[in-house]
Amino acid sequence: MNHLNNINSTNDTIVALATAIGVGAIAVIRLSGNKAIDIADKIFSTVHGKRLIEMPSHTVHLGTLKSKTEVIDECLATIFKGQKSYTGEPVVEFSCHGSSYIVQEIIKLCLQEGCRLAEAGEFTKRAFLNGKLALNQAEAVADLIISDSYASHQVALQQMRGGFTTEIEHLRKELLNFVSLIELELDFSEEDVAFADREQFRKLLTTIKTTIERLLHSFSVGNVLKNGIAVAIVGKPNAGKSTLLNALLNEERAIVSDIAGTTRDTIEETLHIGGISFRFIDTAGIREAKDQIEAIGVQKAKEKMALAHILLYLYDENDNKPDEIISFIKENYRKDLKIILLHNKIDQYEATYSDSLSNFDATLKAALMPEYTTTLLGISARDHQNLDLLTKELTAYANTLVVGNNAAIVTNLRHYEALKEALQAIEKVEEGLALNLSGDLLAIDLREALYHLGSITGAVTNDEVLGHIFSKFCIGK
Repeated sequence: MNHLNNINSTNDTIVALATAIGVGAIAVIRLSGNKAIDIADKIFSTVHGKRLIEMPSHTVHLGTLKSKTEVIDECLATIFKGQKSYTGEPVVEFSCHGSSYIVQEIIKLCLQEGCRLAEAGEFTKRAFLNGKLALNQAEAVADLIISDSYASHQVALQQMRGGFTTEIEHLRKELLNFVSLIELELDFSEEDVAFADREQFRKLLTTIKTTIERLLHSFSVGNVLKNGIAVAIVGKPNAGKSTLLNALLNEERAIVSDIAGTTRDTIEETLHIGGISFRFIDTAGIREAKDQIEAIGVQKAKEKMALAHILLYLYDENDNKPDEIISFIKENYRKDLKIILLHNKIDQYEATYSDSLSNFDATLKAALMPEYTTTLLGISARDHQNLDLLTKELTAYANTLVVGNNAAIVTNLRHYEALKEALQAIEKVEEGLALNLSGDLLAIDLREALYHLGSITGAVTNDEVLGHIFSKFCIGK
């Protein structure tokens, strides 16, 4: 990928704070570029008196950072020589005390000696330009930084380690080989020579289609694991929805009142259960609205339900008839939706709720077709009773989404769109083969497919795309 170095000049040496902004015990200041070690050597003195430029790569040295007039800090300098670094160029990292004054003074020294401030994501951008990472791996670095659960961390780590890069590059190489053979045929068109075996070509297109379709299908799973599973808490007013949200969060997040219709807007909070992020959404009670504001709340509730992966439907047997709940299930059922019915307020009639559940479960099975799968649990949101059963049900559902570590997952919308475009181009090639179109017409769509596959890994790209991708990174990465 070194041929991409002409996209952006990397001749200068950049510097930035690599750790979070603010006061801390330690701060790390990173320099990268051909003059990184030379610049560091001018402002850093090792305790043993040796110069950094004389030290081997991947070594750490204690010393002092100082200007021409005074010592700034005693710190550690870690050096990476040649291409044996994250960015693929000489790198120095100063591990200093976390004072904002010290950080500013050190960066000021680096700037005075010839560095410039790094742009957002420029260290990772250089890693890509210098062939250390494919573009989709570089994008995964940003996902890894913001991952806030075990699942999102694992998905980002998988992508950073390669993900489906090897798979895409292999298919692209095979496709490129056939493109070359077809274009070679064009040079011998008058002699009617066929270099590309059409039957092998059809088999390759089928393989590529299968792979792309599998990756496209994985996007819905990858998006859930990356951003969290949306769980809408729904039901009639005063069913206990806000009480349940507070109980799950173990804090008074939502207003709880005996007055029906207290919740007028949606309240959303994230909770990690079993390493998975769940985005719980407390919604307005679903009923015939009594005023315009409540009507807006009910409409928002329905919108959240349409986007949810799980619906928690709370009901009180004294306020909900079985026919109402059955109608709700039929109206909102989707194949990609998990519906959990929660018989709330069991603390009020503990002696009878068990029989009530059994009877209602039988009623559901009799009234609904087998594909309308639901789960029925008895809970008390107020007393936190049986909430462990609910969390077990949630994690069990999440585990059905988790794929093995070796499975490729698409989590990035840019990759998803590129795969869709590539698939459309491949399908056009298949249609062209079926119609026995000439090689020059097939080559047009083949080149289109190659472009979109190459845009994922960065085999083809441009300044605008790179600028957009890396602008979302933090400065020090």
